Amino acid sequence: MSVTVYSTQSCPWCKKVKEFLDENKVKYSVKDVGTDQKAAQEMIKKSGQQGVPVSDINGEIVIGFDEEKLKKLLKL
Repeated sequence: MSVTVYSTQSCPWCKKVKEFLDENKVKYSVKDVGTDQKAAQEMIKKSGQQGVPVSDINGEIVIGFDEEKLKKLLKL
């Protein structure tokens, strides 16, 4: 399973997504769109969004901290 979280350092909802993944022992990578312009462009291309967090779970995009959608996609 491939999980990527696009986030920024100061985003409280990004922190919630990462805490949720940690609690459920889901391995994920983080791309900081605040410091990585390439990651920001990639996130916008995938999601059409400029706001964070955006999670990419096996190619499925989750905007914000949508716990139900995260659970469904991660089969939790």
